[in-house]
Amino acid sequence: MPSPEASTAAKPPEPASRAAADRRQYPRIPVVMLGRFMRASKHEFPCKMLDISAGGAALMAPVEPDIGEKIIAYFDQFGGLEGTVARTFTGGFAVHFSITQHKREKLAGTLTAMLNKTEPAGIESRRHERVVARRKMQTLTLGDKLTIDCEILDMSISGASISTAARPELGTVLKLGTTNARVVRHHDRGLALEFVDVQNPNAIRRYFG
Repeated sequence: MPSPEASTAAKPPEPASRAAADRRQYPRIPVVMLGRFMRASKHEFPCKMLDISAGGAALMAPVEPDIGEKIIAYFDQFGGLEGTVARTFTGGFAVHFSITQHKREKLAGTLTAMLNKTEPAGIESRRHERVVARRKMQTLTLGDKLTIDCEILDMSISGASISTAARPELGTVLKLGTTNARVVRHHDRGLALEFVDVQNPNAIRRYFG
């Protein structure tokens, strides 16, 4: 009869963390979407999704829940998603979903359908008015002192796609010209930005036109 030590040694090693295993198993895609979430205290707060997979999501929020806290996030396209806060970052947190296998498969199918659309699931899928930027060369300000040149590839009243070698983290707040924006996606030529406030079309045309 094998000893308890032998039985323990025969078990396969556990992954370093469930979140790390999920990152390997479920690809994340950038999806900018407004919603709300309910904390364990039953209080609700607004939130904004930055990216999502069938295993979890990264959310921006005005409050920081505790690591390990159980929450429920609500989004129109996905419904209620229960989960546990896996980590926090400046301005938001990452949640690991605690959902049934059926709901996980359904979520994975929805995400696959979004990826297969002709338009990416990020900033380009918005239906806000497009603006022609004639002043395509602009400055990108990162932090208090670092300013670099960039090129506007495409823009609307809610955001822009720019060409740059810079790759700040998703969620980073910066300035495109004098307009505050947030990084919502990396692409092969640069960054997709969401303006912190939806801009007036006439003001956008005056500055970038």
